[in-house]
Amino acid sequence: MLVDGVLTREEKRLIIKLASALELEPSQPAEIYEAIQNNTDTEPGTQISASLARAIYTKVFEVAIVNASLSRDEFRVLAHLRSVFDIDEDEHLLIETELREIVKEKFEDPNVIDKMLLTLRDSVGLVGDIFETVRKKASDGGSE
Repeated sequence: MLVDGVLTREEKRLIIKLASALELEPSQPAEIYEAIQNNTDTEPGTQISASLARAIYTKVFEVAIVNASLSRDEFRVLAHLRSVFDIDEDEHLLIETELREIVKEKFEDPNVIDKMLLTLRDSVGLVGDIFETVRKKASDGGSE
């Protein structure tokens, strides 16, 4: 989120959801931000299971699509989470299907549902493309 040096409002929303889903202490996001800015190490966290990683990714993805159209920064965040959590295309498609059902349950207005589902549909390809780029950079020894 800090690659471009700007933390957008959308990225802040995702950070808040990610911190909540990871059950971080209130001070931890600021400590991590400071460590990134100062290029210092932090204490290692606990290992996350595949099922927890999937649940976290789903929560962050839901926040991204429910709060209007996805920005390029949000797509990068989702792609990075997909890479870190090792969520492949098949798993992503399962999550997308679940999110479709969640969206249908939460919103009764068909226009809202249509807009979000369209955003969700568009996101699959773009997140997949960004995910591939991130994965290629990582395998080539480049930075993410």
